[in-house]
Amino acid sequence: MVQTVSSEDGTTIAYEQVGIGRPLILVGGALNNRQSPAPLASLLAPHFSVVTYDRRGRGESTDTPPYAVEREVQDLAALVAALGGSALIYGHSSGGILALEAAAAGVAFQKIAVYEPPYQTADGADEGWQIFADRLQSLVDQGDPGQAVEAFIRHTGADFDPRMKQSPWWPSMLTLAHSLPYDITLTADGQVPIERFSRISMPVLALYGGNSPEWAQASSGAVSVAVRDGRQDVVPNQDHGVAPDAVAPLLIGFFG
Repeated sequence: MVQTVSSEDGTTIAYEQVGIGRPLILVGGALNNRQSPAPLASLLAPHFSVVTYDRRGRGESTDTPPYAVEREVQDLAALVAALGGSALIYGHSSGGILALEAAAAGVAFQKIAVYEPPYQTADGADEGWQIFADRLQSLVDQGDPGQAVEAFIRHTGADFDPRMKQSPWWPSMLTLAHSLPYDITLTADGQVPIERFSRISMPVLALYGGNSPEWAQASSGAVSVAVRDGRQDVVPNQDHGVAPDAVAPLLIGFFG
């Protein structure tokens, strides 16, 4: 059943819960909505009350311009308050950055796990983050979601197969394309904000895939060092699109 909570600026955030136990929030990255982590949620549900939600501007959540990282942090704060005042949290990709930013801002998490927050990528990119962010915003403003999605995928270093446009999930990606600049804003300059993350005192598990590019290990390592109580671990034989059955045991062990 879809439930809603009102964020500080009046934005409506839609979420669902499955399972029994301590609340565990799953935060998706770019081009994800609350349905995206459903396979992982089903694996975690026997152990936790798993919460998936539509980040602002996605799915059934509303939006309030202009975008600011602080507003997404307020969304998580409102969600945690609705769940009883504290929660566990797992964030994938830019969702991991959002979870860490919320913790640094004082949102009450008991433990945090992140998978490959996209830091440490700027030096290897053909186009700097800010230049790319401006180009991406221009494509969104021009009403060209397909080009925005393609540009984003290419900027991550992945190959873009034109056959993707015939895939069953392409229409969903187009409906989320307007939120891509939000994820770029979260990543900022591509560097871990060491001073800000030094405020994070709860345990943090920073994960990366054994088959992922070098930036993923560097990023998770930098996060684990920046926080007060962090550790790094690898998910063998996985890349950025980590399989739910590969990461679930690590999350159960860490959060359990």
